[in-house]
Amino acid sequence: MEDFYPMTRKGFDKLKAELEHFEGVVMPSIAEKIGAARSEGDLKENAEYHAQREAQGLMQAKINLIRTKLAKAQIIDPATLPRDQVSFGATVTVRDPDLGDEEVFTLVGAGEEDYDQGRILITSPMASGLLGKKIGEVAKIPAPKGSYELEILSISFDYLDGDS
Repeated sequence: MEDFYPMTRKGFDKLKAELEHFEGVVMPSIAEKIGAARSEGDLKENAEYHAQREAQGLMQAKINLIRTKLAKAQIIDPATLPRDQVSFGATVTVRDPDLGDEEVFTLVGAGEEDYDQGRILITSPMASGLLGKKIGEVAKIPAPKGSYELEILSISFDYLDGDS
């Protein structure tokens, strides 16, 4: 597990709001459903009861994970970051030298990841391989079957400049 979770103030606030919603709205709703299902009689064959108990366990696991992330949060001040290399909050355009494919990734903290939008966690293997690289350098990214290379084409900080 991580020693700390780097994130912006916005990511911290988003996780905190999500935790409050889960604890104040979702868990009480599940508890009500468990109570209603319990009142229907025999619990051994009560599928609704067992489904809600499972939902309660999964929700509690999510709550615990968010609490851990908030407790180990390290708020990053975007003003202190180097702008000439890949670092937290950087939007990086990379090219696979073997395939010629270009991709764009933004390195973000907990609570701000969105893989469909190319926002990857700063603690991911991909981000770790890109960190510290400058335009024109090649990053070696660890993968299950060896590694692959990505050339850094551009670095910008539009994500942090607009959202910090």
